[in-house]
Amino acid sequence: MHEREFRAFVSVAEIGRMDQAAKALGYSQPAISYQIKCLEQMLGAKLFTRDSTGARLTREGRMILPSARAVLALIDSMKGVCTPV
Repeated sequence: MHEREFRAFVSVAEIGRMDQAAKALGYSQPAISYQIKCLEQMLGAKLFTRDSTGARLTREGRMILPSARAVLALIDSMKGVCTPV
């Protein structure tokens, strides 16, 4: 699992659309879809249901969202104490 996958997951969960989440993160929509697919494969669970109106979290997605946010908070905290090389 990678930081970018967690960022994509949390962004799509908060925004509700992959295209808008991609724009917010500075990625293409296919790149966001790929990150979500990779995370789903790693976890062995479908995280979103997708339709023409956007993406909604599945039960599993709702269950891991707090953990994904916590992981990102830890990563951001670590980056905050480190001096760039």
